[in-house]
Amino acid sequence: MAQSEQEILEGLAEIVNEETGLDTASVEMDKSFTEDLDIDSLSMMTIVVNAEEKFGVRIPDSEVKNLKTVRDAVTYIAGAQS
Repeated sequence: MAQSEQEILEGLAEIVNEETGLDTASVEMDKSFTEDLDIDSLSMMTIVVNAEEKFGVRIPDSEVKNLKTVRDAVTYIAGAQS
């Protein structure tokens, strides 16, 4: 069942928290993964794998480079679920 963008955001915030220790409240739609949240490429790949499992979607490596902000990731996951 497809989830709302808010549900995806909350789930993604939990994944980021588990991987990096960042407070879930700091994971906001307009935040950049690398610049604002300071997530390195290895952590990002772990977040992607965990997001694929949590949301039941496939995020190809070719798409990961396009996921620069939290909004990019939420929008991609929402589209992949439908």
